[in-house]
Amino acid sequence: MIARVRAGEPEAYAELVRAHTGLALRAAAALGAGADAEDVVQQAFFKAYCSLGRFRDGAAFKPWLLSIVANETRNTVRTAVRQRTLAGREAAFVEAEPLIPESADPAAAALEVERRTALLAALEGLGEDHRLVVTYRYLLEMDESETAQALGWPRGTVKSRLNRALRKLGRLLPDFEPREGSGDAGEDAAGAADAEGLGGPRGRRARGGGDEHG
Repeated sequence: MIARVRAGEPEAYAELVRAHTGLALRAAAALGAGADAEDVVQQAFFKAYCSLGRFRDGAAFKPWLLSIVANETRNTVRTAVRQRTLAGREAAFVEAEPLIPESADPAAAALEVERRTALLAALEGLGEDHRLVVTYRYLLEMDESETAQALGWPRGTVKSRLNRALRKLGRLLPDFEPREGSGDAGEDAAGAADAEGLGGPRGRRARGGGDEHG
């Protein structure tokens, strides 16, 4: 697809934009862009297009794009004169892309919303690096390799920071209990996330060995 864009096919980039807009909006909203999420994503797509000459052949587009979204979000938040409220972040995150199917049981859906609201509140108590790694790994359901690429960190750093972040969340959320004694930081993280309703399909696969750990 990137080769087609570089070859001068504008429709190819339009396809990339359509395929990744929902995820990019969720990322911007979850990272604090609030009402500016759409502007952040538009700017990120523009910068990504202008930077395609530096895109490494064979690399994954999604984590590369989300690293640009994260940078744009940070710039937006730093220059904003108002504080982003938890309610605003939660509303923007839910609105950006539905997380619960319409066919879901109403009681289960209400519990899921309650859990995610509690999670977002707890994330506010973490430092930026820990908030980022939990957001990418579980709220955006990126695997370990994608998270490392998006954040520009070694995979070992992703593992260790995720493990520490989830343990801190365990102290902030009453029912949050990381699994002890497995000896694998990645599996501990996945188990902890599932215990609080964080893990989507990727999170559940991680506990079963589906993710690759370096």
